[in-house]
Amino acid sequence: MSRLTPILSYLLLGLCTLLCVVPFAYMLSLSLQSDAELMSGLPVLIPEKLQFSNYVAIWERAPFGRFILNSLIIAGGITLLHLIFDPLVGYVFAKLEFPGKKILFGAVLSTLMIPFFIRLIPLYIITAEFGWLNTYPGLIMPFAMSAYGIFLMRQFIAPIPSELLDAARIDGCSEMRIYWQIVLPQVRPALATLALLTFVFQWNEFLWPLVVVSTTEMRPITTGLTLFTQETFTQWNLTSAGGVLLFLPSLALFLFTQRYLVRSVMLAGMK
Repeated sequence: MSRLTPILSYLLLGLCTLLCVVPFAYMLSLSLQSDAELMSGLPVLIPEKLQFSNYVAIWERAPFGRFILNSLIIAGGITLLHLIFDPLVGYVFAKLEFPGKKILFGAVLSTLMIPFFIRLIPLYIITAEFGWLNTYPGLIMPFAMSAYGIFLMRQFIAPIPSELLDAARIDGCSEMRIYWQIVLPQVRPALATLALLTFVFQWNEFLWPLVVVSTTEMRPITTGLTLFTQETFTQWNLTSAGGVLLFLPSLALFLFTQRYLVRSVMLAGMK
C-alpha cells in the first residue's frame, strides 16, 4: 500500500496537469489555424501551416490596443484600490477595539455568501444613478474593496504582536504611522498575493463590463473579443489568438510575484 501511494499521487498530479494544460494547448492550436481548417468541421490539433497572421489580424480588425489599455486601467485601478483599502480595513478589524466589531466583521464576511448575480441588478441601478455607466469609474468603483481581501489581510495582520504596537503608541506614534511603518512591511507576501489574485480575477472579468459598457471604445479585452463572433460564423482562430494575448499579462504577473505567493502560503501554513 505504501508503494502504491506515491504512484497514485503522481498519476493524480499528472491527470490534474493534463486537465489544466490541454485546454490552453488547444486554444494555442486554434489561434494558429486557418479559416479553412476551422470550417472543415474536423478537430485539428496541429495546423497544416501555422497562421501567425491571425495575431496580426486581430489588431487590424478591432481596436485591440484600446481593449488592452482599458483592461489595464480597469484591472490595475481595482488592484490599486484593493491594496489601499483592504489592508487598512483588515488592520482595523485585527488590532483595534470598538463596539460592534464582531457584528460588523460578520456582516462583511456574510457578503461572501451572496452570489454576484444577485447583486448585479442593484449594483447596476446604483451605478446608473451616479451617472457612471460606460465610464471607468463605473467599471472600477463597485469593486474597490472585497470581503475576501479584508479577511485575507486581517488573518495576516492579527498574528503581529500587539505588544509591539503598544510600544509604538507609548513612543508617540499615531495609528496611521504604526500601520504604515510597522504593520504593512510585515505583510508584504500577503499584499503580493492579494494583488495577484485581484488583478487576475478582474483582468478576466466578463459579465460586469458586458452589462455596463455600451460602446466599442470602452470595452476591455474580454468583451472586445466578442467582435469576432458573428451570426453565421465565429472566428475561433482570431478569438483564440486574443485569448492567448489575454493570458500573457497574468502569466507575467504570476512570475513576478511567485516568490511572495509561495512565502505567503508557507506563512499561512505555519500559523
